[in-house]
Amino acid sequence: MSDIEDNENSKDRKFVEALSRGLDVLRAFTHGSVVLGNQDIARITGLPKPTISRMTYTLTKLGYLSYSQQHEKYQLDSGVLALGYAYVSNLRVRQLAKPYMDEFARRTNTTVGLTCRDRLSMIYVENCRPAEVTTLRMDAGVRLPLATTAAGRAFLAATPAQEREHLLAALAAKYGDDWPVVQASLEASFEEFEQRGFCLSLGDWDRNVMAAGVPLHLADGSIMVLTCGAPSFQLSEDTLKNSLAQQLDMLARDIESLGA
Repeated sequence: MSDIEDNENSKDRKFVEALSRGLDVLRAFTHGSVVLGNQDIARITGLPKPTISRMTYTLTKLGYLSYSQQHEKYQLDSGVLALGYAYVSNLRVRQLAKPYMDEFARRTNTTVGLTCRDRLSMIYVENCRPAEVTTLRMDAGVRLPLATTAAGRAFLAATPAQEREHLLAALAAKYGDDWPVVQASLEASFEEFEQRGFCLSLGDWDRNVMAAGVPLHLADGSIMVLTCGAPSFQLSEDTLKNSLAQQLDMLARDIESLGA
């Protein structure tokens, strides 16, 4: 959890700190490791090790973690999968958008994704690609950084000013001394969004990946992001900027018109 979120939640009398810490323990497993020990989780979350021990014990009893005797560490268990599947399977916009995304991916020979924000990341909830495309496999649940990807930039660009400033402050704290460079790239991306309605990531996240992102405004007022991308050897900047990104924007408007 960011310092900004910590400060705000500490003032909220309805906020359940113990529940928040338990969820922070589960989120620790999104940092790249399949198995984590209590010491690893304490380092990632910043929580005291005795607290971590109680949390991992409880989460194991509830079926959200399992303990590996071989590694003497914890890993996510099926309880987490059940929650994630319930969210994704009941996401109406995903059901409506998938046929359109499949067709776009087939026609343009690109990977097309539907993403939502989680803290300072974007998460895939759907990914479509032609059968012959073997690169850019981004399954549901894969996380992307907010600041350097087309998905994250498009989300920030479409977010109301107050919420955007809140997120930018959290990103500034995260990137530290590197923030001025990241901030400059974001400001350039916001300007492009104002002019053309989409955001690009031209090797900023992965030097071999070219991608575009456009916001998807849902009927409930929330924002998700559609993306399309391909390896740089397959997709030129000119084609992405002057053709595919504009087509992706039209795709987003078509999906919005369905009342997603």
